Amino acid sequence: MEPQVRSFIMTDDGQIPNNPIYPVLVYEGVFGDRVTDMEPAFNRHNWTNSWRGDIYDYHHYHATTHEVLGVVSGQATVLVGGDAGERVELKTGDVIVLPAGTGHKKLDGSPDFAVVGAYYDGINPDIRKRDPNARAQAISQISAVPVPKTDPVFGETGPLLKKWSS
Repeated sequence: MEPQVRSFIMTDDGQIPNNPIYPVLVYEGVFGDRVTDMEPAFNRHNWTNSWRGDIYDYHHYHATTHEVLGVVSGQATVLVGGDAGERVELKTGDVIVLPAGTGHKKLDGSPDFAVVGAYYDGINPDIRKRDPNARAQAISQISAVPVPKTDPVFGETGPLLKKWSS
């Protein structure tokens, strides 16, 4: 049985390009209390170059890769898409997939908040801040990022493959 996955598209806000084609995906509680399974699942499904830590408290995005974040402890409110974007409440066991170009920043969180992050095909992420002078190059890079062949949680099946099909 497939989990309920919330999805939404973020539009270009003039400073953060976001992704005009692929929606942000939020897998609520998909890992439950099995948070030690997150990183191995991501890596097994070719979402690699993983790391553990926090989410930056400033707007940033990656123009060269898609990112998956799994909450391993605590809870936080993350603003996705820029100042007028969508507030997303994340808690232990949740996973969020951010398509290339999608702005995100942590607004607040519990002291124990931590995530494991990874990138499709292990692509090294660039970290972009709001910069109108770099937008054209970023938009060109975002459009060249390939569509993943695997869902970070479910592999060759799963919501990402359906919701990101061209």
